[in-house]
Formats: sequence, C-alpha cells, structure tokens
Amino acid sequence: MRRMSWCLMLALCLSWTLATAAEAPPFEPAQAKAWFGEMQRQCQADGGKLWGASLCGPIMLVEPSSRRVIANQADTQGLLQAEQGVFTGHLPDDVSFANSSLDWAGVRWAQMGWPLPADAGQRRVLMAHESFHRIQPQVGLEPPRELTNDHLDSLQGRYLMQLEWRALAKAVAATDHKTRRSHAEDALLFRAARYRQFPAAAQSERSLERNEGLAEYTGIAIGAISPAERTALTAGDLVSHVSAPSFVRSFAYATGPGYGLLLDRYLPAWRQRIKTPDTGLSDLLASALGTKNANPTDADVQRRAAAYDGPALLATEQAREQRHQQDIARYKALLVDGPRLVLPLHEPKVMFNPSTLVPLGEAGTVYPTIKVLSDWGAIEVSAGALLAPDWKHLYVAVPDPQAARKGSIAGPGWTLKLNDGWRIDAGERPGDMVLSPPNQGAH
Repeated sequence: MRRMSWCLMLALCLSWTLATAAEAPPFEPAQAKAWFGEMQRQCQADGGKLWGASLCGPIMLVEPSSRRVIANQADTQGLLQAEQGVFTGHLPDDVSFANSSLDWAGVRWAQMGWPLPADAGQRRVLMAHESFHRIQPQVGLEPPRELTNDHLDSLQGRYLMQLEWRALAKAVAATDHKTRRSHAEDALLFRAARYRQFPAAAQSERSLERNEGLAEYTGIAIGAISPAERTALTAGDLVSHVSAPSFVRSFAYATGPGYGLLLDRYLPAWRQRIKTPDTGLSDLLASALGTKNANPTDADVQRRAAAYDGPALLATEQAREQRHQQDIARYKALLVDGPRLVLPLHEPKVMFNPSTLVPLGEAGTVYPTIKVLSDWGAIEVSAGALLAPDWKHLYVAVPDPQAARKGSIAGPGWTLKLNDGWRIDAGERPGDMVLSPPNQGAH
C-alpha cells in the first residue's frame, strides 16, 4: 500500500473498510491483548515456514478518532507505557495511520485500525496480511513500484477480470483434479485475453499482485485454522470485491489468494520462485499447468465465458459503463476543466479507500474520498480530489474566494487546515487558486 521509492505511506487498506463494525468493542487493553494472543498463536504455528521468517512481531492498533495506540510491545524511545500486559500511547498527528507497516519510535510495526473485524477468520487474515507487509523487505519481497491499472476501469478490463475471478473461484472450490484444472486454465485464458487487449497490463497487474496479492495470500495461509477455512476465505475474496466501485487497486486482494492456493497444489516451491523480480503468480501457474493458449481469440473467450454466465455479466458491465462515463464527465468538468485549488505535494502522507478510484488518463486519478498530510497542513476530501500521475499536485474544486480570504478554508466536499505562513493565492489559469509557502511573494 505504498510507493516505496517515494517514501509514502498509503492507506486505507481495503481490509480495514471490511473491518469496521457497526458496534465496535471498547478500545481497551484486555481486548487488544486477546487479539495479539490470537495472532501469536497463528504465527507460532507457522514457525516461519511460509516465507522463511516468522510473522510474529510488533503490532500496533490505532483508534482513528483519537489516534490512541495499543501495542503488543514497547518502542525503543519510551513513547509507549506498559498497561495491563500491553503498551499504550498516542500516535502523533504527523505520523501516518494505515493498515500497513510503519517505522515509528525505533520499531517497524504492523499497523491496523481499531476495531479489528468481528469475524475471527477475517480478523486473523487481516493481522497476518499486515504482518507480511512488515517482513517484506526481510524476505526479499520489497514492494515493487506500483503501476496504474486504469484498464480495470474500462468495460473490457472489468468484464475479463470478473470472468477470471469466477473461473478462479470454481477452480478453488473444485474437488477433483480435472474440474480444478479446467477452471484454472479458463482463468488463465481470460487473463491472457485481457493482456492481449491491454499490453501494459501484464506488468502493472503483476506489480500490485506482488504486493497486496501476496499479502492477502499470506493472510489466508497463516490466518486460516484449517484447509477448509483457507478455501472458504479464498472463495470469499473472489466474490467480495465484485461490488467495489473500482477494481483498479482492489483486484489483487482476490487474485493473490486465488492463484496462491492453486500454486500450493501445483507448484509447492512457488514461494521461492516468486522472489525473482518480474515473476508473476499467473506466469507460475501457467508454467506448472503447461498451458498453451497464451493468445486466445475473441471466439475462445466468448465460448468459455458462457460457462460463467458471461452474457449476463457483459450486459451488467455495459450498463455500468454508461453510468461511469457520466461520472468521468462530471469529474473532468469539476477537477480538470473547471477552476481548481492546486495543492503542491512534497513527500505526502495519503489516506484513501482503494476500491473507489476513478482514473482520468493523463490528467491523473480521482480519489472520491482522501486525506492528505503535507508540509502545508492537512486536507480531508469527501466529494472528489484529483491526484496528478507524478504525485506532485493535488487538485480540488476552488473554494469561495471571499471565504478563503476570511480564513474559512473549505470548498465543495473538502476542508483544509493550513500550517502557519501558508496561504491561498491566485493560480496560473484564470479562476485557479494555489497554495503558496511562507516567504514567497503573493501572486
């Protein structure tokens, strides 16, 4: 959940949105201690066999509203205090909060938001998922630079991805070799068809699968307490993301466990081979199965799609595409063509929901909800912000100029808190506004 080359910490993980319960348990040490013990038992049962290193280690739970912290061990700077068998404290406002890994107070943590999922299986998966992120550099799986997967917001990209999910789900659930292999080959066929239409997709999808896909596979492999639960959790991932508004950054949470579980059966040594750069999960499965149809025709896809209710799925996606194009037009009018506030970004900390992104091509990507911390302060957005492809600027609809001059800095669906000295000046385009740093002359 990060572009490591930019030293960014990105949140919110999709798993955290699933974790939030309607009635959260009280934020107190006894509950946290029980959850820590649950994770300790799971990682001790693995004993480091999965990746060659134990997932047991520092865990931090953060209450979003207060930023209070409960951790399973002390930090090295004395910022956390021992309390009822755990360690408590407060996460500073300038430190990222995410479901991911975090270097803070001299310790590398697996960090998660409170509350954890009420469902025990989902809770164990989440804790193991984020603990994998903590050990990634240690086991030679440093997250690659994530590439955009804008093709998964297109009609054909979404259609072929869902056919692949359906085939993977049937393969995972199959009880005999012939059926399992047939569905696995169909999944690979749908993926190959997608890569034929979108040549850059092979590299961009692989970059996310080698990060979040492997993390979610690890969450299930370590978090499940039986083979049956492992299969059930994997099957759940392959259907739960269908309702997500966007697959651009959420698809790997489904494909990672799906391919991983099949590879456990057909290529047990795959976890060593995946450490080779530019190696993909689907590549390994295709090699293990000896799949030959690497360039399927449209007729091949149409013939196999019928087994997965393809015609009805395509009709649904065509209707969705019409609505989606209306959303794109609205966002372009608001955040590309219309007057906007330009916020420069320098090593920002960004929190968002990865299942809602709307790519706008070369203009960037719309984040319907996002919170950004940068040197100028913090902005919270609930109605859409445009993040430039190079991550150097964020754009929101302009505030009322009179309100901005009066210091009430807010706009359509966003609020901005500026640090001392920063101000809003006129931008380069007519009607635009821009944040200016201290000691810089006004426009």
